[in-house]
Amino acid sequence: MGTTSPAKPAIPWTTRLALTFVSAIGDSGRRPDGTINRRLMNFLDVKSRPNPNPVNSVSTSDVTVDPSRPLWFRGFTYLSAASKSYDAVCRRFARKFPAFVVSVNYRLCPEHRYPSQYDDGFDVLRFIDDHRDSVLPPNADLSRCFLAGDSAGANLAHHVALRASGSPFRFVKLLGLVSIQPFFGGEERTESEIRLSGSPLVSTARTDWIWKAFLPDGSNRDHEASNVSGPNAVDVSGLEYPDTVVVVGGFDPLQDWQRRYYDWLKKSGKEATLVEYPNMIHAFYVFPELPEASQLISQIKDFISKRISKI
Repeated sequence: MGTTSPAKPAIPWTTRLALTFVSAIGDSGRRPDGTINRRLMNFLDVKSRPNPNPVNSVSTSDVTVDPSRPLWFRGFTYLSAASKSYDAVCRRFARKFPAFVVSVNYRLCPEHRYPSQYDDGFDVLRFIDDHRDSVLPPNADLSRCFLAGDSAGANLAHHVALRASGSPFRFVKLLGLVSIQPFFGGEERTESEIRLSGSPLVSTARTDWIWKAFLPDGSNRDHEASNVSGPNAVDVSGLEYPDTVVVVGGFDPLQDWQRRYYDWLKKSGKEATLVEYPNMIHAFYVFPELPEASQLISQIKDFISKRISKI
């Protein structure tokens, strides 16, 4: 007997309530003219301060890269970068992975449009390479670096990986890319976007607004920043693009774009792995009450370990 997929994602009511609240906050801050109520968004965005004293074996510190932007990153050591939910996620990563975790406080649109975010991400990577001894602990091994991001952060990680693939570094060597539900898109309306158009966080109306606020004036969603595997895609076949794991959720409207990204990497001759969570929504892993969030951390740890073992 065959089975059918559930009509709704398998998440508890408390998580549904949180999603509704977060979606409402995002909607209240977006203006029809393409601007955003940054004062309101900052007021509602609960921040976490860096803490040099270990909490559950994890200590944190902030490092300024360029005060004029301002560009900085937060380091999470074990053995928005300051947003409480992502601070908590990075702390979990630092506890579970044999790694120092660096979270970039990149500039936001619409105040700063393409390619500001990619510039910030790459500049932090370059800064770490140039200032290895002063910003990282002595046992940090830059020859075993991984880029990681979720949603917009995964989009950013891809484009930083593109730049890094064609740039010389003294110490940094990228071994892998962890792409968690990357925020990609295009002019086409995919099946998953149509079927899940009213989903929390990444409804079609929200993603359309975000692309309009981010992309250069006069561009459409087939720009290389959004449709990374589409008609304007960068040819990665000749680049040293890192091995990649792509995470997809079955209730994420962006899943068709994410699968195309995975297929594109494979067709370009790159090592890529697809990990699917059929019952999960976009950004599920920031909710620690979901068992799949813990499963994802374990799978990322396995990916990192296997990639390092290949050296």
